[in-house]
Amino acid sequence: MKTIWILLLCLVSALYSCNNNDSEPETPAQNITIFFVNDSHGQIDNFSKVKHIVDEEKLNSDVLLLSTGDMFSGNPVVDNYQPKGYPMIKLMNELDFDIMALGNHDFDYGPEILKERIDQSDFPWICANATAKSTDYAQPAAYQTITAGNLRITFLGLLETLGSDHLTIPSSHPWRVQNYTFTDALDMVEDYSYLKQQENADLFIALSHLGAYTDFQLAANTGFFDLIIGGHSHSIIDTVYQNTPIYQADAYLHYLGKIELSVKNQTLQHSEFTLINLDTYSAEDTQIKALIDEYNDWPELYEEIGYSTAFHSKMETGCFYTDAIKNWLNADVSFQNTGGVRSLLPQGTITKRHIYEISPFNNGTVIYQMSVAEIKRFLAESGSGFFYSGILIDKIDREVVLFDEEGNYLRDDEILRVGINDYIPAVHAPYFPEEREVQPLTAAETIIKFLENITNPINYSGCSRYFRY
Repeated sequence: MKTIWILLLCLVSALYSCNNNDSEPETPAQNITIFFVNDSHGQIDNFSKVKHIVDEEKLNSDVLLLSTGDMFSGNPVVDNYQPKGYPMIKLMNELDFDIMALGNHDFDYGPEILKERIDQSDFPWICANATAKSTDYAQPAAYQTITAGNLRITFLGLLETLGSDHLTIPSSHPWRVQNYTFTDALDMVEDYSYLKQQENADLFIALSHLGAYTDFQLAANTGFFDLIIGGHSHSIIDTVYQNTPIYQADAYLHYLGKIELSVKNQTLQHSEFTLINLDTYSAEDTQIKALIDEYNDWPELYEEIGYSTAFHSKMETGCFYTDAIKNWLNADVSFQNTGGVRSLLPQGTITKRHIYEISPFNNGTVIYQMSVAEIKRFLAESGSGFFYSGILIDKIDREVVLFDEEGNYLRDDEILRVGINDYIPAVHAPYFPEEREVQPLTAAETIIKFLENITNPINYSGCSRYFRY
């Protein structure tokens, strides 16, 4: 009898062991590598290095390549090519980009050209808080789900809308975004809190062009994103905030962001960020390098149009900029927003490329007839700082006071001819008259004409004409 009980116990034990062996094996973690760029602003020279890095990684891992926006405006090779911006799209297609978020400066060429570039892209553009007013203009999808290896990853595109004090628009030329309506991202993002479940996604990622500060708000206010890949603020970010990883990789294609992710049961297990310095990376793809060299071989951009006897700081470059606009437009006064001066005037030969880099946004030029009182109100109430030319500005107690260049007081009823790039009156519309004289040249073209028609070298050393109320 004892032997029988021992046999029964052995049989039960064996059956239990078999049942355990038949149970479902534990799901292993899945790995993926995401590469991304943000705020490249037309810079293309390092794309041959990006191609080499991404292709090498694809030999060992599932890979996605992303952009968080602002791929245009900042390089005359891209911005003045015909058609405008095409070299950037051609290179992104060649590199097999997987997805791109819409950035504020991607509107800079105007809505018609934006639609052409999106239509030429082999990858989707996304933005959840911009709506085209008609089918004549591009309407990016709010989100996109991409399969990479065994993983489904849903990306939601978000765009900043801090471009005006009185309008909800991105920080682009207001006249170029008037065919769209925009919603503050933080006001609408909860509408997509269900998206990961709806798409049965393993990861839900915000592809954000909101800027660092708003990305931190996004993490604090939501909690349903697995991570945030950001742009707009030109920051280097590698952090976890409110349990949400947030990453950003500087700007101008100096760096490539690399994120290595481990995912299990639709949950992010681990993320590791590496910032790759493209300027010091040496290997590159030869075919992409040849294409970039072809685009860069544009002799007209290197045509000598002037000479500078000194290196100019941003303040000094602003003095030069406003003098050039004022003088060529035969105006009494000119203003320039500081954000519109994107490069510095070097010492030595000045080429067209230098000017297109200083003023890259293809902004037009206009002339207004304005009273001194109107100008003073604009300076006091706009909340912005400006370089200026043609007048002297002071603040006595709380009042803005204007003088001519000889120091003579200007009365409120005196009328001045104001020559200016058209971004400023578009952003600060309440302070400018409706009637304006639209000029045929962009701001950059105006400065080039000025340089082509003077003989003296440029030197604004020590100039500091800047006013902010």
